[in-house]
Amino acid sequence: MHIIITDAWLARRQALHLNGWKLMGAAVLSVLLLMLGAVATYHWVFLEGIRQGWPGFSSVARLVHRDTDGERDAYLRANLDAMARKLGEMQARLMQIDSLGERVAGLAGLEPAQARPPLPGSGGVLVANRSLTLEELSREIDALEAGSGSRVDWLTAIESRLFDQKIQRSLVPTEDPVVGVRAGSPFGFRIDPITGQSALHTGLDFPADTGTPILAAAGGVVIAQEYHSAYGNLVEIDHGNDLVTRYAHASKVHVKKGDIVKRGQRIADVGSTGRSTGPHLHFEVWVSGVPQDPKKFLQAGEQLAQRGAAPAGPRAR
Repeated sequence: MHIIITDAWLARRQALHLNGWKLMGAAVLSVLLLMLGAVATYHWVFLEGIRQGWPGFSSVARLVHRDTDGERDAYLRANLDAMARKLGEMQARLMQIDSLGERVAGLAGLEPAQARPPLPGSGGVLVANRSLTLEELSREIDALEAGSGSRVDWLTAIESRLFDQKIQRSLVPTEDPVVGVRAGSPFGFRIDPITGQSALHTGLDFPADTGTPILAAAGGVVIAQEYHSAYGNLVEIDHGNDLVTRYAHASKVHVKKGDIVKRGQRIADVGSTGRSTGPHLHFEVWVSGVPQDPKKFLQAGEQLAQRGAAPAGPRAR
């Protein structure tokens, strides 16, 4: 492009030669000047008009702020609604925990009134549904936090109860003292094998080969380990609650007085010491100083084992 500039006063003429690059540079410069001018107009005219309260500028400013406030309110409302839905899901989950806790409490032997933690009563007629405000949502979250804390305490109490029951079961002599051996002479009156006369048999006999392991029927503390003229090598274990088991005629003893033994621990070996006609274990159970039939305790242990191993039945429809 050729541009010729003439000056009448100086009687001069000058020619400008513009190629493509120069034209592009001029266009870019023009756009930048326009943008700077627009920014300057906004700062010096629009904002100044709002500050000075010029006619027409205040209404425009209110529209701009109204749109901004509306967008902010819509954003906050969407977040509040999402939090409210999440709160509802958490409340539903707590109801499931309550239901599960009641079933577990039943296994722990607690009554329904003791199972559920005390909750304040509430209710009323549902008139309308509306979105929660921020204050209402905060109150509901605080109530949920308080309720979850009480449920934790409640479940902890149930856990403690179940643990106590487990300990108590481990201290009840329900474990067979000799594995794989059928009991022989039962508890009760019988013909004494030595005198041939009727006499009370205060225990249960387990005939087995000499050296067969004798196991503790329950956990406890060894309170006696001695030789007795009638019982031979004798071991007595205290299981608490006035419950004692006695193991007689052992050929060898592996514990001593004061030892703490676990259920199923090897405490002695079968023998024929003392008043005995052959190798066997004479097993007794005493409650509050009175001999009991050991078979009742061992049968209870078999029933518990069968319940634990039995498959679950079909669900009720």
